[in-house]
Amino acid sequence: MHSEEFLMLYLRLETEDSAEPSQWALQTIPLTRVVSVLVPGDATSSEDCLTVNVFRPNGAKEKLPVAVYVHGGAYNRGTASMHNTASMVGWSEKPFVAVSFNYRIGALGFLPSTVSAQEGILNLGLHDQILAFEWVQENIEAFGGDPSQVTLIGLSAGAHSIAHHIMNYDLGTSLFHRAVIESGAATSRAVHPYNAQLHETQFQEFIAEAGCNDTPQSDIMNCLRSQPSSTIINASFTVFDKYNPSVRWAFQPVIDGDLIKRRPIDAWHSRKWNKMPILTGFNTNEGTYYVPSAMSQSSEFTSFFRTLLPAYSDEDIKTIDELYPDPEVDPSSLYVETRNIPVGPQYKRVEAAYGHYAYACPVRQTATLASAGQEEPVFLYRWALNKTVRGGANHADQMAYETFNPEVRGISRSQEEIAGTFHAYITSFIVTGDPNAVGGRYENRTVWKPYDASLASGRKIMVFGEGNDERAGGSGTGVAAQLVEDEWSRRECEFWWTKAGISD
Repeated sequence: MHSEEFLMLYLRLETEDSAEPSQWALQTIPLTRVVSVLVPGDATSSEDCLTVNVFRPNGAKEKLPVAVYVHGGAYNRGTASMHNTASMVGWSEKPFVAVSFNYRIGALGFLPSTVSAQEGILNLGLHDQILAFEWVQENIEAFGGDPSQVTLIGLSAGAHSIAHHIMNYDLGTSLFHRAVIESGAATSRAVHPYNAQLHETQFQEFIAEAGCNDTPQSDIMNCLRSQPSSTIINASFTVFDKYNPSVRWAFQPVIDGDLIKRRPIDAWHSRKWNKMPILTGFNTNEGTYYVPSAMSQSSEFTSFFRTLLPAYSDEDIKTIDELYPDPEVDPSSLYVETRNIPVGPQYKRVEAAYGHYAYACPVRQTATLASAGQEEPVFLYRWALNKTVRGGANHADQMAYETFNPEVRGISRSQEEIAGTFHAYITSFIVTGDPNAVGGRYENRTVWKPYDASLASGRKIMVFGEGNDERAGGSGTGVAAQLVEDEWSRRECEFWWTKAGISD
């Protein structure tokens, strides 16, 4: 239906009973106008942000599979409009209904502390997500969707969130049945108890910024609730930015004894999680957004990780230093800077190490543990297309490709092929649980075999865009998709896996 119209609904999600489906208004929107209709206004400017967008093909008669998109943004930024969900629906070979939504972020959604726990307001953003999933189960049939075929899809914090819901064994599989988890995992970074010293410190900094630091503990929440929303939001951004980039972000999900009952790595080891088909992946250069670009000394490298990971021993820091050889000392190091860009000599090294720690290795860990512990298939990918000289295959670069977004498919024939191939795999998985099942324009794409951690060798990973550097000013068109042996950074990841879940 590639150029046809589709139906889109925008509505506000309430915690109370809402209007009957017959009272909801559907808009018919031409596919060329899809970007402008998502969530009007600045959805980060108010706690009143629980909104839902529904997209479905116009004219479809049968009950359709459903995709629910969970947006990212480090739990402090972002909206549903970041993802061109409408384009993903509009260009799919097989029809499906898609839902995207907003949830509370920053201090409004994730304010961990002892005071917050006493108020019963931990992990509110995750509760908002579950509310959206429940809304889908209760109402999606009114829009032609099949509530028994729901796939969650999310990137970064959206992926972390989906992984936490998968690990929440009590939640079960009644709300969703497949998952696309991109550049995120339940074991990404440490998940602390709500009363960890880091969270208590950040809570005190937040209430000081909000003007409530001289308030008795019993009245802190009343004080916060009396402040203008702009004060709360500005305080939230100020505290988050103090710890940004990368070093111990504020306002994150925590172990609350409810939605997150224990460290995610312990949940994996218990072998109790909600088992379902999983498609997961990471990018080659996940760390480039988040590390100091001017880093020049090896001592800065080790200091960065001592600050980020205070529970790591001196021996652990030494191991990190050895796993990522200092390019100033070892000319054979993979991290010798050869690009003509304004970065320090330690940048390539710290980017790789942080990207492995925070994103790539946790994703690979998900594929390893899930494929070893469930019968349902797991598919693993690495995104390798170089978008910029400095960024490489950066965090979230794949998002525009999975939606077959015009901003990338119109660049060149090779970009269109990569986008179309990736979109075909993702939408086939949404519709069937198998990235290979749906043919169409890209039916000759490489067969994507499930990842099998039980194999001593021969584990397969799909690599997208390897060798393509057109957007970075090069001439390489690379390979759209190729299934290869999974040896990428295995040694480094095996170290990070032994440390999953360590916190102070």
